[in-house]
Amino acid sequence: MKILTTLSLRLRIFLFFAFLAVSGVVLVAVALTIGYARAGSAGVASGFVFAGVLSAFGLLALTAGIWFLFDENVARPINRLATSLRSRAHAGAGGVDRHAARYLGDLAPAAEAVSEQLLKTTMDQASVVASETARLSADKARLTALLSDIPVAMILVNASHQIVLYDTQAAGVLSQVSPPRLNSSIFDYFQKGAFLAAYKKMASSGLEQSFDALPTVNELQFDTRLKPLGPGEGYLVTIDDAHANIAPDESRPVVFDFDLMEGQATDNLMDMHLNDLTYVVFDTETTGLLPHKDEVVQIGAVRVVKGKIVPGEIINQLVDPEIRIPASSTKVHGVNDAMVGGQPTIKVAGKYLHDFARGAVLVAHNAPFDMAFLRRHANDCGVEWSHPILDTVLLSAILFGTTEEHTLDAVCQRLGVTIPTNLRHTALGDAQATAEVLCKMLAMLHSRGIETLAGAIEEAKKHKRLLDDLN
Repeated sequence: MKILTTLSLRLRIFLFFAFLAVSGVVLVAVALTIGYARAGSAGVASGFVFAGVLSAFGLLALTAGIWFLFDENVARPINRLATSLRSRAHAGAGGVDRHAARYLGDLAPAAEAVSEQLLKTTMDQASVVASETARLSADKARLTALLSDIPVAMILVNASHQIVLYDTQAAGVLSQVSPPRLNSSIFDYFQKGAFLAAYKKMASSGLEQSFDALPTVNELQFDTRLKPLGPGEGYLVTIDDAHANIAPDESRPVVFDFDLMEGQATDNLMDMHLNDLTYVVFDTETTGLLPHKDEVVQIGAVRVVKGKIVPGEIINQLVDPEIRIPASSTKVHGVNDAMVGGQPTIKVAGKYLHDFARGAVLVAHNAPFDMAFLRRHANDCGVEWSHPILDTVLLSAILFGTTEEHTLDAVCQRLGVTIPTNLRHTALGDAQATAEVLCKMLAMLHSRGIETLAGAIEEAKKHKRLLDDLN
């Protein structure tokens, strides 16, 4: 077989078909010979019918065998080569497996050369980016220090009323109403009618306006100032009495993404570009594997905006399952009965996750399993889980093919995502890893021509059988 690895790809494909043709001729000749011998005892007609049937079955078997060899040695290696190059180009991970592509002639070495050159170019660019990133990080640190010392809550909002920036004081204020979230609507926190009236007064005057006791959606009231930034550029919300009501969380960074200044609010998520969506990537740890009787013991979630994980916007919540946690389950995720004592039940934790995911696409690895637990308690939480859902198992199948392994560990290894050993099988650790996987997959989906949420869901449905088998 070693000599086959030295042949060109064109010659190897020619040999496949030559072998098929020669073998077909030999099979027909053998079948006719046997039929001729049979014709002496059973009649000429019977002999020819037997020869025809034997030829048909022989050709079918031969074709199946050739197809298997072609699929194993040509088609699958080409698919793996293509996905490896996409992973390297768009996710910065993976490489060319020359052994798997050993029968593809010069294709594998050529692809490897291109991959190495791409990596070298990427590394050169990365050094430049790293230098600029260091400067931006220093600027961000100065901004964080400056805003943290100002005794007011500051929220930057774009023209579509979506939050672009909030400081540590604002995080404390917003959390009294709903989880602080980048790219969420300001109307998730303030009563829409009252806030719009204040906004219109500011917009018509073009000047900063002060408002006493502006009501939030949960009936809190804050003295608030609205200041326009410029025509079509959004506005700044300052809550003056924030420092009197809550101490800032100094461990939480100032959260911002100025790319959101160009954002446009929309209710039609399905037609939005995948990179423009907000995702909440989550995972649950449970008392067992039966959603109809087991319970959630931990919820982890991470938010992804504009294809980037948002620092500080996480959920890492233990949940009281109100039943005993089996030792076998504790051995997997490390959560025991003592740890969940006094923690919120799923009624509270599920509602918090729902608020955290408002207006976002839910993402999980094997989402039907996790969603079954959440939907079972939807009425208790007073929520409806109507979010669009993406499953990284199915996205992996789209990108890498159904014949590959699609466990979280396998996908992470394929995309160069590392899960620290102490965080594997913890809700937040697995959610963080899945979020990193998602960010890399978004670029790869784009390279496959899958641009919108509707397109991604439509492609994912073609591989739904994977989840049915998994569960």
